[in-house]
Amino acid sequence: MRILILAVLMLSATGAIADEIDDAHRQAITGRDSYWNCLAQEYQTYSQDSTRNMSGSDFTSHIADVCPSERQNFRVSLVDYLSRQFPNVDAGDHMTTANRAIAMAQKDVVTAFIKHKEASK
Repeated sequence: MRILILAVLMLSATGAIADEIDDAHRQAITGRDSYWNCLAQEYQTYSQDSTRNMSGSDFTSHIADVCPSERQNFRVSLVDYLSRQFPNVDAGDHMTTANRAIAMAQKDVVTAFIKHKEASK
């Protein structure tokens, strides 16, 4: 009987952990989408005719400074998810992964801006 109770407790704990990981994953996806949408709005604003004089390096600097709350929310939610999914990995590695994801999102938006600018010449 004790073994059965122990088995039930273990299974329910495993299910709760899986639910926490799923929730953390959903929050990380939501954070990513929010950050991407904010970057996309900046891209739309600065790819208009009135701002065509903005250089690629100026836009790069601008993108690095915009959407601070969305960027931080994405970073925190991704680190939380990675920490739950991979608890034995150093937290610094999770932070590095989150920072790389942010840098890649910024790079993608800047690349689109530069290509759009070159195509419109």
